[in-house]
Amino acid sequence: MIAWFVETLRFIGGFSTIWLIIEWVLRVIAVFVMPKNRRPTAGLTWLTLTFLIPPAGWVAYLILGNSKLPLYRRRIQKHLDDILRQTKLSNRVNTPPISRKFADVERLAWSLTHLPVSTAKSYEIISDYHAIFHAIARDIDAAKHTIHLEYYTLVFDRETEIIFTAIERAVERGVKVRVLYDAYGSWKHRKQFKHGRRRLRACGADVRASLPFRLPLQGYTRPDLRNHRKLVTIDGQIGYSGSQNIISRGYHRRDGIIYNDLVMRCTGAIVRQLDIVFAADWYAETEEILIEEQELTAKQQRAGIHRMQVLPSGPGYEYENNLKIFNTLIYSAEKSILIVNPYFVPDESLMTALVSAARRGIQVTMVNSKVMDQWMVGHAQRSYYEELFLAGVRIYWHEKPSLLHSKFMIIDDEVATIGSSNMDIRSFELDHELTLICYDQAVTKELATVAAGYLDASQEVDKIRWLKRPRYRQVFDNIARLTSSLQ
Repeated sequence: MIAWFVETLRFIGGFSTIWLIIEWVLRVIAVFVMPKNRRPTAGLTWLTLTFLIPPAGWVAYLILGNSKLPLYRRRIQKHLDDILRQTKLSNRVNTPPISRKFADVERLAWSLTHLPVSTAKSYEIISDYHAIFHAIARDIDAAKHTIHLEYYTLVFDRETEIIFTAIERAVERGVKVRVLYDAYGSWKHRKQFKHGRRRLRACGADVRASLPFRLPLQGYTRPDLRNHRKLVTIDGQIGYSGSQNIISRGYHRRDGIIYNDLVMRCTGAIVRQLDIVFAADWYAETEEILIEEQELTAKQQRAGIHRMQVLPSGPGYEYENNLKIFNTLIYSAEKSILIVNPYFVPDESLMTALVSAARRGIQVTMVNSKVMDQWMVGHAQRSYYEELFLAGVRIYWHEKPSLLHSKFMIIDDEVATIGSSNMDIRSFELDHELTLICYDQAVTKELATVAAGYLDASQEVDKIRWLKRPRYRQVFDNIARLTSSLQ
């Protein structure tokens, strides 16, 4: 018995030694692999996790560590870019020159996406939730050739029925309808989503999932990469883009939260750029190229007077396009910066840009929501307030029960961005986003009017009271902030 006990101890000791060696090998390899081409904070977070629990850290890293799309998906994006270079769709149109102050913004956006500054013949900013649905349905009813819809969340319910019935009528008239929906964003509301998808397919619309989950060796994609874009194009002549999904204003929630959104409707040459974004995403899922179809509709378009530029971003691109443009705009500011966004979890570069702007005397105002629909994100967001307050940034909370889901920024009342992109690390690295850059003071003036209405329904966060809030709340916010680094 004693001999057996001694042998058991030797075996356990030998196994422990082997396991210890394996753990240290995993740690050493992590030092060379995990920080590569990654923000220091993210790299440090991954290394910390792996040093504490090596096997679990590596499993998590293999599943979630790569924020880019698979190589074959990035090749698809490059192939489409090469096609664009050979067409007139990527050429600059004759537009009034951009002011020298923002010329670098236009050039940077062009270099990142191959989409130059263009123009809208007309535009309309719509901030009434149900009016957006009615406007889209009205334009769908007038469609003659093509309808393209791309949404993070697209479900059938009482409020969205007007969109689905308009599509059914369009298909009956012979209009070609293509629909892209995010595989996760719509599936969260699976009952309403399945019903809507059945109706669309039954009437003859071509409906495809964007970024569906695939297993390793079958084109594996990190499961939390999402297509967060919201856009509609009709006949290549009318386009919509903004923050609103196709779902009821209450999102079928039980907590009473309702969403406030903003969408821009535009006509003219800029719509071809929206169609290009749709074509790229459609090609990625179907390998069907729509450029020739777009060339035909582009010939019917005439230049307008409202200068705009479409900025797609996401893990299919080499750089974080939206983050680079936001930073460049903030550094270009000379008087004021107004940010309306529900989710603010910045990286170091965006935080530095905003703090620097406030420190040099720029009036920086940010409007968030008091109510939180994403608990961890909401608390992570609040962990940045102290540094912003100390720099001189003014922060407002939109009052309950509305969650201010609109996403726009105004710089010096001269340039604005409107779109789907949040100001958080997820939108910069993991989500396909779509932003309209508007080099037009008429647009900024209308957006400022909308923002004034939001501010009337908001309350300024008291700097003194915030800095004196209980220590346990500060600790919890900071813990939530750490999770944002694990990208």
